[in-house]
Formats: sequence, structure tokens, C-alpha cells
Amino acid sequence: MKVFSVAGYHRTGKTTTVVNLIKELKKRGYKVASIKDIHSEKFTMEKVGSNSWKHWEASNNVVFARGLEETYQIWHKRLSLNEMLEHISADFVVVEGSKTAALPRIFCAENEDQLKELLDGTAFAISGKFSNHNVEYIGLPVLNSSRDIEQLTDLVEKHVFPVLPLADPECCSACGTDCFGMVKAILKGEKKRSDCKTDRDLNIQLKVNGKVVNIVPFVQNIMRDVILSLTRNLKGCEKGRIEISVDD
Repeated sequence: MKVFSVAGYHRTGKTTTVVNLIKELKKRGYKVASIKDIHSEKFTMEKVGSNSWKHWEASNNVVFARGLEETYQIWHKRLSLNEMLEHISADFVVVEGSKTAALPRIFCAENEDQLKELLDGTAFAISGKFSNHNVEYIGLPVLNSSRDIEQLTDLVEKHVFPVLPLADPECCSACGTDCFGMVKAILKGEKKRSDCKTDRDLNIQLKVNGKVVNIVPFVQNIMRDVILSLTRNLKGCEKGRIEISVDD
């Protein structure tokens, strides 16, 4: 699944850019999902006092609210990007916001001063209000999502790659850098997506409810060594493929 971010300052055209990209990607036959990152302590999907809000307040667990035309799910916590992606099946996921996640980006800005603060090596294009009067900035293409949506989507197809594991930098640097550094290196052409070690050099695979869980190399080695040491001491266990199933 390919994931990228459209990030930038408030009121610079992020949502317009996201919506136009979703429409064009769908037009090209892709299945597209989106995530909206909201930085407000007052944000809630629930109206205080509603029946579903009472469920949410009482349960301290996940709540489903199902209507005739839609269903939504409420968690009692802020989910990580990885946790949200586990619930999505799509060709592309567009994340509005999330300037710190290890993702390739389109930055939206109003002026050069904002861009100087935003640009961090993860951008492959610039859009938003800045694109009303500019076509290039320090080597990056500047494209208006209303006027140049086909060219902007071409860049998405060219530069966005399957999402990295988004592993904790303290747990994994097997590729020589962290996921953020890997994004920058891939966009520069210094590395390839296949250079990621966490989900490429697997000598053990963990699945939970049928979904593969990414494990950093250090933990892979521990799990593999423990399982092998146990099975080698069991009578009748020959060397070969080991499968373990656990019901929680």
C-alpha cells in the first residue's frame, strides 16, 4: 500500500489538494483512502449527550455507531499511523497533515518563508497557494492541484512507494538510517524501497488475525532463537519450517 502526505500550514490549500488528488487517482483506476490529521484538543466526532456518546463514555472501549448509510468506529485513544493503516485496504492512502511521519510529501504553503520552515528532504512537489504564482522552487516542481492535477498525480505515481514499516528508530536502523532518513534517500535516488531490512530480510513472520506484523530485525532474531531452541529440544521435531498458532 502506497502512502503519502499532503502537509503544510493552516489555510494554504491542503484539503483542496487532497480532494483533487483523490479524484484524479480514482479516475485512473486506483482504490484510494485518506486520513485527516487534526491538531485540536477540542476535536471529537461525538456530540456530548447523544446516545452513542453515552456508549463511548461508559464503555472505555471501542464503540461502533451504525446508521442506515454509514458506520463509524470510536476509539478511546489517539491511534498511531501504523494502527490506522492496519484498518485500510487501498492502492494509495493520502494523509492530510502529519509532518513528522516517515512519508513522501507534497508541501502546501502560502509563501517562501513557510517553505523554508517546512522543507525537510521528504518533499517531491509543492502545491497550495504558493502554486498560484510559482512553477518551481529550489528544484522542486510547484503545481496547482486545480490547474495541474494531471501533472501532480503523475508525480505521485512516480515518487510514492509502498509505505515503510515506520519502526521506532531506537529499535531498527538495519538499513543504515531510520525510516525518515530512508524516505529522503529514496527520493534522492540514493536508496531503493527494497533496501529496507525490516520487511524484506524476514527469517520469521508474525501474523495476528491474518495480518502480517512488521518486526524489527533485533526482535526477529530473539523470537527466532527462542523458538528454535525450544523445538530442537522436543522429541520428534525435525529441522524444517515451524508454524505456531496461538489463540488469545
